[in-house]
Formats: sequence, C-alpha cells, structure tokens
Amino acid sequence: MTNDSTSPKTSAWSGMVPVDDTALHVTDTGGTGVPVIYLNGQFATQGYWRRTVAELGPGWRHITYDERARGRRSGASADYSFEAAVRDVDAVLAARGVERAVVVGWSYGAVVAAHWAHRNPGRALGAVLVDGAFPYDWLDDAMADRIRTMFRRMRWMTVPLRITGLTPRMTADQQAESNIELGVLSREAELGPVLDGLTVPTRYVVASGTSLGSKGDEQERIRTSLDGVTARNPHITVGAKVSSNHGAILSKDFRAIAASVREVASLAAR
Repeated sequence: MTNDSTSPKTSAWSGMVPVDDTALHVTDTGGTGVPVIYLNGQFATQGYWRRTVAELGPGWRHITYDERARGRRSGASADYSFEAAVRDVDAVLAARGVERAVVVGWSYGAVVAAHWAHRNPGRALGAVLVDGAFPYDWLDDAMADRIRTMFRRMRWMTVPLRITGLTPRMTADQQAESNIELGVLSREAELGPVLDGLTVPTRYVVASGTSLGSKGDEQERIRTSLDGVTARNPHITVGAKVSSNHGAILSKDFRAIAASVREVASLAAR
C-alpha cells in the first residue's frame, strides 16, 4: 500500500533523534508507502518488530525506535514517565517529517499508542493495539509491592545484560515505578475514556495465557475488559485472538498483526 502518487520518496535512514535531555535511536525504511510507527513494550527494543515489518514488506514506510535507555544506543534520561513516552512519538515523527501515520503498539506501547491516537485524531491513520491497553483495575497496594519485589530480585540477571541492549539502563526501582504508573493508567476510570474517545479505526490483536509477573488466569481476566470497549465504540474491534502468550505474540503471530495494520490503513483510506 502506498500514499497518493504525489508523496515524495524518502530515503532509508538510521540515526539519533534528540529529545528533551536525551536522544533516541531511530530506524526509518523510507519510501513512499503509508508510514507505520511501532511502539515497543515497556523494556523491549525495536528489533522485536522485525517480523511484522518483513511481513508487511517494502510497500510501507516503517519507523521503529528504542525508547529512553532501551537498546544499545538510545540515551539515558531523567524522565522515564508515560508522558515522556507519548512526547517521544511526536519527536520521532517530527524528526522524520511524518505528519500522519498508523500507530502500532505492543504491551506498554499499546497504551502509548491509544493515548497518542486519542490526542491526535487528525494525525493517526489508525491504531493497532497488540495485547495491551486493557482498561482494568489490576493494580492495588499488594500488586505494587509485588512489582517492586520482582524487579529487585531480577537485578542480578538484568544488570549484566545492559551492555547488550537486552535490558534497559534503568535501575530496578525506576523499572518498577514505570510499571506501577502503567497500572494506574490502565485503570478503567483512566484508560476507559481514552478508548471511548478514539475516532480512528482501531484493531486489537489479543494474546492468550500469561505475561511476566502474572499468576493463574489474571491476564485472561484483564483481557475480558475489551468486551465493554468494543460494545461502546464502533471504531474498535478485536482483529484477532491468537494462541501465543504475551511475550511470544510478536515473534509468532506477526501475520495477524500485519493483517490488522492493512485493515486499519484500508479503512482510513476510504
């Protein structure tokens, strides 16, 4: 799929985009295709999207980037807040000269994508939310304590991996607080109005089973919150419910993700 015939051709590019007190490592495949910007999981990197990018192919303009202190090249920052993550979407698009794009987000990135599309209805061609952005009250004091404990226990494993880019250059406490902030933002009273207000074509690709830190059927219960979302907003539907779990969905069900990208872009073009 391409933009109209007057769209200028943009060369492929990879480099650093300055934003606030840091810089982000960005990759732009260029071309004249519909721009798609991919938003990573909370502590993931742009490499996770490679199979979706390959499945969609060169007819699209793919923009990926590593968030603050993620990957091997993006810089550290004094601000790892959710609002900083939303600002970074605008910074990357502005740096690449992109006015309108399909926004695709996985996990934490799905919440960022929902907020960005809600705030920018004239710029979002559509949104694909991959196993994230579920409006559900899963955070309480006990869960917050569990999150802090989990990240502190994982320090021995994650710190040595920072040099490889596989884990973020953030402290255990910074990672925990980011996750807790996500829990606050995911509450029905917080996220529900954002989803209800989306006016662009939006598709969910929903995983099955557990995610890191979840127990039993917690994650599946969280996913049931979509029933109310799709009932209230006709712009939002579930594009696919897949068998992969939360961590494997990008590597195993990239075809379902790509199909939803094609669908929302097609609807936006009508």
